[in-house]
Amino acid sequence: MTTHQATQGTADPASRYAGADPAGRHRRRPELAAFLRNRRARVTPADVGMPPGLRRRTPGLRREEVAQLSGVGVTWYTWLEQGRPINASPQVLDAVARTLRLDASEREHLYHLAEVACAPGRQSDAIEVGPEIQGIIDALDPHPAVVYNTRYDVLATNPAYRDLFAVPEIVGTGVRNVLWTLFTVSEEACPVVHRTQELPIMVATLRGAYGRHTGEPAWESFVEQLSAASPYFAELWRSGDVAPPGPRVKTFRHWASSGDIRMTSVSLSVNGLPECRIVAYTPADEESKARVAVLRRRREG
Repeated sequence: MTTHQATQGTADPASRYAGADPAGRHRRRPELAAFLRNRRARVTPADVGMPPGLRRRTPGLRREEVAQLSGVGVTWYTWLEQGRPINASPQVLDAVARTLRLDASEREHLYHLAEVACAPGRQSDAIEVGPEIQGIIDALDPHPAVVYNTRYDVLATNPAYRDLFAVPEIVGTGVRNVLWTLFTVSEEACPVVHRTQELPIMVATLRGAYGRHTGEPAWESFVEQLSAASPYFAELWRSGDVAPPGPRVKTFRHWASSGDIRMTSVSLSVNGLPECRIVAYTPADEESKARVAVLRRRREG
């Protein structure tokens, strides 16, 4: 995570995760089935104005209840949830999404898994940025800034970001992917303080992007390898939660700092790289600002 460009240092992120089955369609259907079952289980009859009834064995709605509330046939919905190769219109998926109370990010995830209304021209596997983008994030120094793609591969960083993550155990991984780093280093070396709060959100954000790339070799191999390397990641991945990227206040630690560093993160889209984003951090309070300055003086001195 300490290189300026993805063209420097180790092999590019896509090559690291290569080797999975290139056929995507047959993988999307099981993923769609698991997603629908997971979302159905979290919606109770009370959520949709139905009486709970007796002898209910499922924690959420039954399949026939989802079908009834969505205005579709029970057999058709059952086949959809079983991952059978049936066609679904946007109108029907809209109805199912409303019944399952999906938010915007989850709804988009559902559409991509069902292969409906997918936006063309995605470029989530970009492995480098041009000098203009590098110049922008360099100009943000002393505020940390980084360019990620939707798989959290690190495409470019500025000096302040490298200050924040200049932890020997992290540098030693040789992997330019922030998720891989945070899930595989020891908890003591992890720069993110509230791991149990922040890491589930990051995995849910990854899951939202995954729906557009199910079956792609780099994505499938990345998920499989990180699941094997980190039982905690595997547990979060199985939850099926989906979330969009957004502004947050994150707390970091650094061995050269005398205390926690609280930073507000803002995610900005990048023209020409539709699935990449600049994430910039600003100190959330004066103490954090002073501690960031300590890291900068250490670098310059």
